[in-house]
Amino acid sequence: MDETAPRIRLIAGLGNPGAEYERTRHNVGFNVVDSLALEWGLTWQHSKGWHALWAKGEQAILVKPASYMNRSGEPLSAVANFYKIEPAEILVVLDDFALELGRLRIRPEGGAGGHNGLESIIVHFGTEAIPRLRVGIGAAPSEGSVDYVLSRFFEEERPAVEKTIARAADAVKCAIDKGVLSAMNLFNKIPES
Repeated sequence: MDETAPRIRLIAGLGNPGAEYERTRHNVGFNVVDSLALEWGLTWQHSKGWHALWAKGEQAILVKPASYMNRSGEPLSAVANFYKIEPAEILVVLDDFALELGRLRIRPEGGAGGHNGLESIIVHFGTEAIPRLRVGIGAAPSEGSVDYVLSRFFEEERPAVEKTIARAADAVKCAIDKGVLSAMNLFNKIPES
């Protein structure tokens, strides 16, 4: 691991709260951190003060903002401030309809790329230097991208979705253990079928 790179201490999975949004394309960030919580034997706790679900493990703190997607920055900055975590020590996991299903794209920084949840986080932290893991959910139709991201995956997509969530969880663990650049080099490649 690059000793000069900040260690990832907080993993934020983005999504919308509530049963009506479960298993939608927009909630794939929640799915990834749920997978990590299960693997690490962690139980989600709700904090009204932070307006977030969180679970503290030895590896990292997991967070699911309980605000809606477009207001993800406020809960995430509250948790980060409490634990004195810098933006470069956070890995945000979010959906991306510009990437085909199964593709991952890790970057140490950059713009929001039209993702309102990431935009809210950038605004609250006042920097684009926040690592992120974009999880491909498949291309949205040119019209109706909002309906698309809020739709559920098709049944025939489920095996690929499960594989993608597992691979994204592996990418998160790699980023924690070896750094964001190592995770980029390993996981930004097109996965083998």
